Amino acid sequence: MFLTTDNKKTFKAIILLNEMVNGTHQFQTVANGDDSVLEPLFIELMSKGYVQTSGMNYQVTAKGQEVFDTFMKRYTEYLKVYDIFSYVDLEKGEFAFARYFDFDTDEAWASFTNDERFDDVRIAVALFKKLDPAEIVFMSFINENRFDTASAGWQMDLVSDNEWNEIEEICKTAIKPEEVGEDAMVDMIGQGSDLMIKLLEEEVKQNQQNNNGNNGGEIVEEETVEYYQPYYDPYYVSPIWLMPLFLW
Repeated sequence: MFLTTDNKKTFKAIILLNEMVNGTHQFQTVANGDDSVLEPLFIELMSKGYVQTSGMNYQVTAKGQEVFDTFMKRYTEYLKVYDIFSYVDLEKGEFAFARYFDFDTDEAWASFTNDERFDDVRIAVALFKKLDPAEIVFMSFINENRFDTASAGWQMDLVSDNEWNEIEEICKTAIKPEEVGEDAMVDMIGQGSDLMIKLLEEEVKQNQQNNNGNNGGEIVEEETVEYYQPYYDPYYVSPIWLMPLFLW
């Protein structure tokens, strides 16, 4: 089993903390309506010091904020480092992301990546680096807005088994490192890391061009590229992944 009980609590808690940190949703201490199904999780979060009460509402504590910030650092790295392995042609050793900047629209990119020659090897990479594959799939669900908290009844979806069973099934059926082979895994991760650095450099270049003479634009700093340099080592894992987010 890839998805543990603690995994589920952690991932549900991250969704709730995100709502609270971003001010999207206020959860009352006397829960009513759809929020009532979340009460057991809030009670546990409060007992562990991740949330507290503030008047009629729950509020994220400094400890909870620290957990959320760590998760967001991991999520940023997931998007930069691991999502690149979503579409890999294992036979030719080609990455779809090598052509990422060739497409002007999301639709064109989606059409290109939909080619069946591309395999999703994110789970294989996670297992090779001894990361939690369930967390990688959870992050992909977030990126795809599978936990749509703007939709009615999302609270029940969060506590039901549907999404979690799907995460478990994806982990079970995904390509594993032993199916690829250690040497091929090392080579593939090395290629992916090299491509990742090149894409970051291209992003810096394009943003600098787009914001030339405009100090108000948000740009990717060159220091960001330097931060990811250690990933040239296929075995490298950032320390932010090594500790559990919550202590249940």
